[in-house]
Order: sequence, then C-alpha cells, then structure tokens
Amino acid sequence: MARTRTTKKLAQRIDLNYFKRPTPLKRVKLWLSVLLPALALVWIAWRGFSGDHRVYSSGRMSKAHAVLEKECAACHVKQAGAFSAKAADSACLACHDGPAHHANQIQAKVPHCATCHTEHRGRINSTAVSDQTCAECHAELKVSDSIPQYERHIHSFENGHPEFAALRSRAGVPAADTGTIQVNHAIHMKPLRRGPNGPAVQLECGDCHRLGAASGEWTYADAHYTAANASNSVQSEALPLGTQGLQGSKPLTGRELMAPVRFAFACAGCHSLAFDKRFEEGVPHDSPEIVHSFLVKKFQEYVVSHPSEVRVVRDPNRDLTGKPLPPEVLVLTPAQWVKERVADAEELLWRKTCKQCHALNFREAKQPVRIPQTATQMGDALARGAEKSGLPEIASAHITRQWMRHSKFGHDAHRGFACASCHEKALTSMESSDILLPGIKTCQKCHAPGPDHAESRCFECHTYHDWSKRKEMAPKFILPALRTGGQ
Repeated sequence: MARTRTTKKLAQRIDLNYFKRPTPLKRVKLWLSVLLPALALVWIAWRGFSGDHRVYSSGRMSKAHAVLEKECAACHVKQAGAFSAKAADSACLACHDGPAHHANQIQAKVPHCATCHTEHRGRINSTAVSDQTCAECHAELKVSDSIPQYERHIHSFENGHPEFAALRSRAGVPAADTGTIQVNHAIHMKPLRRGPNGPAVQLECGDCHRLGAASGEWTYADAHYTAANASNSVQSEALPLGTQGLQGSKPLTGRELMAPVRFAFACAGCHSLAFDKRFEEGVPHDSPEIVHSFLVKKFQEYVVSHPSEVRVVRDPNRDLTGKPLPPEVLVLTPAQWVKERVADAEELLWRKTCKQCHALNFREAKQPVRIPQTATQMGDALARGAEKSGLPEIASAHITRQWMRHSKFGHDAHRGFACASCHEKALTSMESSDILLPGIKTCQKCHAPGPDHAESRCFECHTYHDWSKRKEMAPKFILPALRTGGQ
C-alpha cells in the first residue's frame, strides 16, 4: 500500500526548535559580537591612558599642522573633560598672526579662523578655502563707512566675477595704457629689417619681454649700451608695485611679473642712435643733458684732431636770373663749428630718432649755449658742465608692471604657454595706448571647475589677510624629541 504524503504529515517532520540548537556559524557570530566591542573598548582606553587623542579626531590634519595631530589641546579648549568642537581663534593667533582684511570692514562680519580654514580633511592645503566660504561675505559685500566702489555680487570666478579692472571703462572712457613709450606691436611681430641694410628678422616676445629674475643672452642687445651706466634707472621709469592690493604672505621672487623693457638689451641691436657720419658709435641712451654733453665733447675732440674741418663749403642759392652762383667757403672758428655740428645732430635726434619712441616736450631757450672759444677752455667747460637750455623734456616712461593690483599673478606658472595664446591682441595692436592684458574670458578657458581644468577658486588669485600688517609671534612649542628627552 502506497504511503500518502500530505502537508500535515510533512509539517510534523520539521523540528520547530531548530533555531535553538548551536551551529558553527552561530558560534562565530557570538564570539565576534562579544570580542569586537571588547577590543574596541580596550583600544579606546589604551589610547586615552597613553595621551593620544587621535581616536577622537574627525580626520587627519593638513600638511602644515600634521605635527599637532597628537596635540588636541594646542587648538581645542578643554572644558569639563572634553575638547571643544571648534578651534579657538586665540589658539590660531598664538602661533601665526592673521592680520585684518581691510580697515573699513564690518568687524561683526569677520569670520572665525576655523570658518574658512577647516581642518581634519586630510593632507590638504589649509589655505585652499572654498568659494562658498568666500561668498558668505563677498556675495553681498558691505562696508562700514560708505557705499562700496566695487562689485558686490560675486559668487565665484564663473558666477558674478566682473571683467578685470584694468580693462573696464571709466565713465564711458575706454581703458588705456598711460605709458608714454610709442610702440607698434603689430609691426614688431612681423618680419622686419634689422637696421637700414640689415637682414630680415622675426622677433619673438621673449626678445623684449622677460621675467624680472630671468637670465640668459639677449638676441638684440648691444654691449656698448649694456655696459654703460645710465643716469635714469629702470625703477624710476616704472610705476611702483602693490599700491592697491593686499600684500601676500610670500615675497615676490622676481619671476611673477615682466621686467620693464630696456633699450640696451632689447632695442639697441636694431635701433641705432647714430648722429653723424663722422662717428660710428651712437649717443648714450640717457637724458638730453647727458646727450648734449656727449655731443659737445665728441665734436670738440674731433675738431682738435681735424682742424681742416673748420673750412666749410656751402652751396649758395641761385640769383634772381637763375644763374648758379659759385659755392661759398666759410672758415669757422672751432667753437662755431662745434656749435653748428651739435645743433645739426640734436635736430636729427630730437625731431626724428628719439621722437620715434619717446614723448618730447620742447621748451624755449632761456639762455644761449656757451661754447668755449679755445681748446683750453674746452676742457674747462667740460669739467664745469656747460650751461644748457632749450633742450627737450622727455616724459617719464610711466611703465605699468602690475596690471592686476588686487590679485596675485605669476607668469612663471604659465611659462609653458606661448605668449600670444593669452596676449593675442599684441599681434594686431598698432597703438601704444592699447592694453594687451588678456580678458577674463581668456583666463576662464583654463581656470574652471572640474578635474580637467586649472584651479579657479578665489584663493588662487586673491588673498584675504594683509600680510604687510603681520605681527611676529613668540614661539611656545617644544620639539617632541626635546620633550621626551630624545636626541
């Protein structure tokens, strides 16, 4: 007789207390649930008795503060047996000063140090402040004493940041370079002749523009001028640096900004300062007074060794009938000859050679130039310095070295890029008043959010603290090796 398999009979075969019987898996779970918490408690207690508080830390410290990972009390105040959640400003200022921002900032809005410089995020740069932190104040920026004269609604470099100040118009007047040196960049960027009879050359930006601390040979330098000591220094021709922006914590290295272009190194190889066919050398690239003294001395020395030069042959004009007249022969005194030659040379220099690049202001002569009458008096006049009047005044070059004075910028960090990729205006600029600074759109091509772009957060270009007002702090920490008696 076949056995009947029903659901009721099958249910009777199941042991309903199976979950109460021990199994190997259950034993492992039991031991793990007991041992792991016990081990954790032992580890925490051991860390606590040893004085290592990293167990309570929310993460690793930044690179600059990594040495303080075991010194929680250095930043956090201990109250009722526990450390405060945020580091106190007094603890930050005990090690390094964080001077104020602007003098007219609203003190109630000044954030705490830890608000911007967040720690326990790993080995990162603690100065890399997020844009959200900056935008908390600068998105709706206010000042304490007046209406701000700057953009107030800036959230990030891509959102709300205006065009660079150097390129913005003022009262409808376009921005312009106030420098007085006349330069046509478009001509210099095309093949041109090196001198009247010289070969054609193609200039590169680096032939004239180089970093202040850069070294190397100059392609178009002239040893005669590079060895000369000019009375006017490069510093006197350029505007001062850092007069508006906040000073950074690190001093300039000389590789951030371009040095002013110098005639001796960048121009003398092509632009001759010749003044007379009797001489191969040109006049000094210096003030009109120095040039005038040089010309007087040169012609005086020349007429002493070439006395026959005082006999001057001049072609006369035709008479009223149109018949040519015989040439006139004039015998000048050495002083008269020197005076005429100096006048001719200065007419060439002031009205043509120098005027090509410099802005000259001619003033009327108040007193005639006194020329020595004898060879003996020539040396005396050179020693005293001849009285010179009627010489032109050359306007200061007024070179702008730092265009973005409210930010920090370094050409050295961009040395891998061709100059024209940013300064593309130089290829077509024909006026020296053109500002060849790249606009914000050019910078945003590289500096943008995302892993495929360069850093674009506020701290990359701007600084908050005015480090010119920093204070020297008294040291208080002791090296761990000295504290423990190690060597």
